[in-house]
Amino acid sequence: MRPPLRGGRGRSGGFRGAAGSGGFRGGSRGGSRGGFGGRGGGYDEGPPEEVVEVASYLHACEGEVVTKLINEKIPYFNAPIYLENKTQIGKVEEIFGPINEAMFSVKMQEGIIAHSYKTGDKFFIDPMKLLPLSRFLPQPKGTTPGGGRGGRGGGRGGTQAYLIHTLTSRYSVCFVC
Repeated sequence: MRPPLRGGRGRSGGFRGAAGSGGFRGGSRGGSRGGFGGRGGGYDEGPPEEVVEVASYLHACEGEVVTKLINEKIPYFNAPIYLENKTQIGKVEEIFGPINEAMFSVKMQEGIIAHSYKTGDKFFIDPMKLLPLSRFLPQPKGTTPGGGRGGRGGGRGGTQAYLIHTLTSRYSVCFVC
């Protein structure tokens, strides 16, 4: 059995060379293997250059804010939600309700109280964190919803069905709060 490579797992250096040295086994052929290296998640992006109106406040429920979608597009899950002055107040937690009257809940940031808003208050989002409604509607036969994925092995299944399910049926009990 071989001894472990120098540097352990996830360092692309291998036999004769560390990352970037051009050695055998991946020296200059890319970054690390393993983990989530370089995917861009988990860091604070800061406030966006512009924000657009996305929802209005309905009520608070279990420390979260329930909002009615007023934009024609659907927000990403975990997309940051802002006030008009670009102060982040939370992130999109769940999307629910019928497609033509969608609502979503906002998980508030630490120190922000959900009950501090009143009905009709507006919330904002980075326009790059919105998806067109057509992504969640049934596609006519012959078109591929994943932007050209498919063919041998098929595309990634399950994602759209989950989102449609989320938009149409989850958390209808929350309105009893």
